[in-house]
Amino acid sequence: MKAMILAAGMGTRLQPLTNDRPKALVTVAGQTMLEIALIRLRTFGVREVIVNVHHYADMVVAYLKANDDFGMWIEVSREDVLLDTGGGLKKAAPFFLKSGESLQEPFILHNVDVISTIDLGRMMRFHTEQTALATVAVQDRETSRYLLFDEHGHLCGRRTGRDAKAEGSQTELVRHAQQVQALAFSGIHILSPHLFAMMRQEGAFSIITAYMDLAGQGEKIIAYRADDCYWRDLGRPENVMQAAHDIEQNHFSQ
Repeated sequence: MKAMILAAGMGTRLQPLTNDRPKALVTVAGQTMLEIALIRLRTFGVREVIVNVHHYADMVVAYLKANDDFGMWIEVSREDVLLDTGGGLKKAAPFFLKSGESLQEPFILHNVDVISTIDLGRMMRFHTEQTALATVAVQDRETSRYLLFDEHGHLCGRRTGRDAKAEGSQTELVRHAQQVQALAFSGIHILSPHLFAMMRQEGAFSIITAYMDLAGQGEKIIAYRADDCYWRDLGRPENVMQAAHDIEQNHFSQ
């Protein structure tokens, strides 16, 4: 099984922790974010990983070498210019489309700056059973940006703002739905390699933009509900501190 870890961001929200290192190497309870993500992927059977890098890229490369790639096959995708989540994934396409490999084998896309107890094996089975193009882990929690799903759990839009009626809130619908539920994305995806041939965007773009485009064409982008799982964004210093506390209190385990 293969996976990609998105780790190329500048980590500006994490300053001063990222003043002298990439966010992937910021430590949480003694482990780097990158190590936590890699070990979780390895636990669920992932053996081949590609990691995109930009900010302090050489530090990430040296770190992986010093740790013998954590017993996995790891490739690095260097981005001279930040490509965002969609552009970064598209640049890494050759890793997933190597000659002779099956296009039916789904893979995991995982943000480096989130930790969770989401069962990736169960999520993978759900994705396969649903024959989805993409499956995204979501929760019913507050956020500033929501994905909107119809009554069947299919992506049909997105919304900025905690309340649809609040001033400044914006809603975009790309397909009709009788009922819409707003859910928070958790930065973890299961994807079919067929996605690469369908992404029309070039350069730097968000994977969510590609999802919206594809959902509007009737492609199956579906929600995997992970409401009962532990999840935390590690994008701010205070979140890192809280996550470290959670780990010490055994609220999160790999």
